[in-house]
Amino acid sequence: MKNFALIGAAGYIAPRHMQAIKTAGHQLVAALDPNDSVGIIDSHFPQADFFTEFERFDRHIDKLRRSNHRHSIDYVSICSPNYLHDSHIRFALRSGADAICEKPLVLNPWNIDGLQEIERDTGKKVHTILQLRVHPAIQALREQVRAAARNTKHEVDLSYITARGQWYLRSWKGDTRKSGGIATNIGVHFFDMLHFVFGELQDNIVHLSTPHKAAGYLEYENARVRWFLSVDVNDVPAQARATGQRTWRSITMDGTEIEFSGGFTDLHEKSYQEILAGRGFGLEENRCAITTVAAIRNAAVSPTRGEHHPLLVGGSLGLPASGDAAALQPAAAV
Repeated sequence: MKNFALIGAAGYIAPRHMQAIKTAGHQLVAALDPNDSVGIIDSHFPQADFFTEFERFDRHIDKLRRSNHRHSIDYVSICSPNYLHDSHIRFALRSGADAICEKPLVLNPWNIDGLQEIERDTGKKVHTILQLRVHPAIQALREQVRAAARNTKHEVDLSYITARGQWYLRSWKGDTRKSGGIATNIGVHFFDMLHFVFGELQDNIVHLSTPHKAAGYLEYENARVRWFLSVDVNDVPAQARATGQRTWRSITMDGTEIEFSGGFTDLHEKSYQEILAGRGFGLEENRCAITTVAAIRNAAVSPTRGEHHPLLVGGSLGLPASGDAAALQPAAAV
């Protein structure tokens, strides 16, 4: 049985990590979150020690390690805000544990280089949750693309709208310095999926970049991709919105919808199974997606280059007008 610690226990995604640890037959020894609304722990590991201050959590983990206690930590699961991932991964490795980190692993590709150095220094490893890579439909699509001999690239349209309320931009998620912006915060796992399925990235053009939505064009070895991301409920198709639907996800390849709406409930459990079996995804597997979103964050908007997503052509959104150019410029690099 392996011992786990969890950083970010009050967040949205933390319960999936708790469930994955429990399902795999291991135990959560300690958890940290500055917010003490963590009653969900009782549903999984009521005996876990809980801390609201990092310093006390750090001391506790260190005491377990130094005393070679039976509860000394083997893995630290990281569900904290995006900008803290790098620091918390470093803490895990220096505490003698492997790290399991939520997406996005880090905000910039050079952070990966630094973590690789610490892996070498400590002998510990960084694992990440790239859940779409273990989705059966995505794995089948990858094999289909690899097996098909083509002289032309696949034509792909990616649309992901997940409505958020007023709180979103007022939280750390609305601060580009902390979240990395919308493409990083809600899109990074889709960009990783595109790389996983269609190969190396060859071109990256940004058509639209605001706090609420972003769009652009990506070209991979085997695909030309028009993408659109939004947290604005008004971008959900009217027919779906009329029924109360606040999320819309669509990926088409060569005009055919790729169906993978099911099979999401146990992807974290599958990810943990792979990690514990020594088949998880490490630092280098993250590089393409992290490089992609960092480039999107810092790119100048080029609305006249590349092919536009259908939602930007002839629809209610339209392409950004020249008068809006200042509002569409990227935030400063993190």
